[in-house]
Amino acid sequence: MKKVTIGLFAILMGTTSFAMAEDAGCEAFKWPVTREQALFAAAPSAPSGATLAVGAAADLALVPAEKAGFAVPPERVPAEGTFGAVASVAVPPEGAIQISLSGEAWIDVIQDGHAVKSAGYSGVKTCPGIRKSVRFKLAAGQATVQFSGAKKETLKVAVLAPE
Repeated sequence: MKKVTIGLFAILMGTTSFAMAEDAGCEAFKWPVTREQALFAAAPSAPSGATLAVGAAADLALVPAEKAGFAVPPERVPAEGTFGAVASVAVPPEGAIQISLSGEAWIDVIQDGHAVKSAGYSGVKTCPGIRKSVRFKLAAGQATVQFSGAKKETLKVAVLAPE
């Protein structure tokens, strides 16, 4: 009986420690990701080519990278067998957007035919449901967002104004 009790205690402590580690993982981002967590929970499906709204999330369907129709070649060449998508976004007058992803993928933002370098990046492998968040400073107006190198056929994407 003593061995069973000790075994159950060890399992309980291991599970509790794991859950605490997962929660602590989200705190490792450079900025809060609680808005993304809430939006990802109810993200509607969207096809490649969709328009992403600032302040919302989408469960983006990806296609094989070679069929994604990138406006410019991705900064990182996608590995064979990976997935990608292209979407558009209307950049607000402030010009700052934050794009967060549920999984691993490369993000390129294209404006006026040129890739725009990110203004900030934060990535954490231990946060459930959110892998990375990247900030861009853009001109107000239309921009193209390219996702490449994803290992899965879907990717939750949130586009927000940075806090």
